[in-house]
Amino acid sequence: MAAAGSGRLRRAASALLLRSPRLPARELSAPARLYHKKVVDHYENPRNVGSLDKTSKNVGTGLVGAPACGDVMKLQIQVDEKGKIVDARFKTFGCGSAIASSSLATEWVKGKTVEEALTIKNTDIAKELCLPPVKLHCSKSVLSPAEEKLSL
Repeated sequence: MAAAGSGRLRRAASALLLRSPRLPARELSAPARLYHKKVVDHYENPRNVGSLDKTSKNVGTGLVGAPACGDVMKLQIQVDEKGKIVDARFKTFGCGSAIASSSLATEWVKGKTVEEALTIKNTDIAKELCLPPVKLHCSKSVLSPAEEKLSL
């Protein structure tokens, strides 16, 4: 894949990150009983944690931080020659809900094309994890509703 292709993958990985809900760091001290069992499951057993080879021409890396809440997320996707996401990895520094959101996002994007993956919104992830609306404020500060459908 040409250098322009790797820039496209980097933008796609960054756009996917912007759809993940991010939460305030103060939630780390919240009792576990306040989290839905889906959040607890993804937090205690995160899927796809780690890194892909960033020098590979078919790997895109997105990095986003939410200054309002202190979360930092890195998402990497590996795309085959047909544009299908064959692997996804993440590293997140943040609260349990941010980690759970990243974990779920990597599960959802695998097997999709980049274009299909870009249709996933932070609200879809939040709904699946049963996050209350108050927990979306950090993602709303990074990505306004009008920008939720970013194109490559």
